[in-house]
Amino acid sequence: METLLLWLVVAVALGFDYVNGFHDAANSIATIVSTRVLSPRWAVVWAATFNFVAFLVFGTHVADTIAKDVVLQDVLSIGVIFSGLVGAISLNLITFFLGLPTSSSHALVGGMAGAAVAKAGTHVLVVEGIRKIAVFIVLSPLLGLALAFVVFTVVMWVFHRSKKVDRLNRGFRRLQLVSAAAYSIGHGANDAQKTMGIILALLIAAGHLPKGADVPLWVVLAAHTAIAAGTLSGGWRIVKTMGSKITRLQPVGGFAAESAAAATLFFVSASGIPVSTTHTITGSIIGVGTAHRVSAVRWGVAGRVVWAWVLTIPIAAAIAAATYAVVAAF
Repeated sequence: METLLLWLVVAVALGFDYVNGFHDAANSIATIVSTRVLSPRWAVVWAATFNFVAFLVFGTHVADTIAKDVVLQDVLSIGVIFSGLVGAISLNLITFFLGLPTSSSHALVGGMAGAAVAKAGTHVLVVEGIRKIAVFIVLSPLLGLALAFVVFTVVMWVFHRSKKVDRLNRGFRRLQLVSAAAYSIGHGANDAQKTMGIILALLIAAGHLPKGADVPLWVVLAAHTAIAAGTLSGGWRIVKTMGSKITRLQPVGGFAAESAAAATLFFVSASGIPVSTTHTITGSIIGVGTAHRVSAVRWGVAGRVVWAWVLTIPIAAAIAAATYAVVAAF
């Protein structure tokens, strides 16, 4: 019976990865769709392909952080992990239908923390690991914003004598394919690894792997397949918010935003820090808008997005804690 429950929760974890993919498809494709570089159909194929191949580029440092540095491993159980996943998936679905680009990563962290605290109290939280994640909740969008501002400003300065804006944008339409691919690799490297970390924690908790074990290859392949399949499903409600409601993008701006976000994700993924790919690309888009002029950013929409970010962890934690109370009763 326990083995059956284990594989059911593994399936739920991969379901979270799939939901993460279509919820965060907007991150990977909003800029190239809004600038008309690719049609929506081909944009999701492009993003899904590079989501999948990300495991060839990065290790599993982020997965290790999720498995070992959010809550003490001794408190993890099938029930705790299942409840954490329910909290994360529920939050993702709510914000998807509201069209809000929130963080699947922080929904997962909130869900895991909420379920673990409901089981054993606050002492099971790994303070150092959660502090590192909390710092980069703030830093990742700011890094994206600053890098995008710099990249866009430098590009416009280099080409400021170009009278033919259409020709310039045609050139950057091609470059945007490269920057979108780089961003999708960063997205797959950071987000798919969170599900790997959950499954690794689950296998350790169930005694199928020893503490300190590395992520098995089948888990790596399954997680990347699930997130790529989710991306193929698309997240059209959020694409509209990301691609046009925050600020209007041209191919030059799309290239700057994607390049800045990709650079940020490469850095944090190599450092083993789980961040929000949503926060990162949103910050980059705002950076491009600000480089035009401050009034080019629709700050009302940006404010709604920020509030959704602030509430992500506590709402996911509350749902997970309530779920664990039900699971524990049975």
